[in-house]
Amino acid sequence: MNQLVFIKNNKVVTDSLTVAEVFNKRHDIVIRDIENQIEKLNLSGEQNFSLHNFEESAYQNERGREYRKINMTEEAFTLVAMSYVTPEAMKFKVKFIQEFKKLREQLESNKVKVLDDRTALIQSMKLTVETAERQDQMQEVINTHQVKLTELEAKVDEQITLTSGEQRRLQKAVAAKVYEVESDPEYRPQLFRELYREIKDRFAVASYKDVKQKELQAAIRYVESWIPRKVVS
Repeated sequence: MNQLVFIKNNKVVTDSLTVAEVFNKRHDIVIRDIENQIEKLNLSGEQNFSLHNFEESAYQNERGREYRKINMTEEAFTLVAMSYVTPEAMKFKVKFIQEFKKLREQLESNKVKVLDDRTALIQSMKLTVETAERQDQMQEVINTHQVKLTELEAKVDEQITLTSGEQRRLQKAVAAKVYEVESDPEYRPQLFRELYREIKDRFAVASYKDVKQKELQAAIRYVESWIPRKVVS
């Protein structure tokens, strides 16, 4: 059996191919189940959930031919697997949930370790400065640690993504722009998808949630100046 869940673009996900294998279903049936859930979400006005929790992807078979698959977050997997209710399926769902939790905790632990390393470096820098006997030695030590601290802070910045509050700010900016450029409710979902897709392309992320914290203002400015490729109304 393949690994049930994995990390992609700093997110814990599974995919339709893994679900098909584990639950002993044809892959096209699992794709159909996923599309049914996406359609229901869209009909209920939950397009944002679909955009942020389901992601189109691809894989190659043994002959090198490329086929479609769909990546899913834990929330998306839970929706799709709701209808799989045999005793064996229930066991597998529990295993998936356990693996999602385990890998999510591992991902969070790695982030905390980077921040702890930064704290340890700062404390080491303070201790070294306090015990240095000569001014020139102190300056050399300070310069060395400042370089290391700058490098570590850059690494931290590259790993810290938007908080829930910052995600809501970006969501509000997207909604404001879509309502500004399109008055017809029928066409707004299309613009939501287009704008979120362009945000992912512009900032090279799998979801708007993965935008780096340091790039939030740039993302908001991008949304505010965004013009649809083609006016749909």
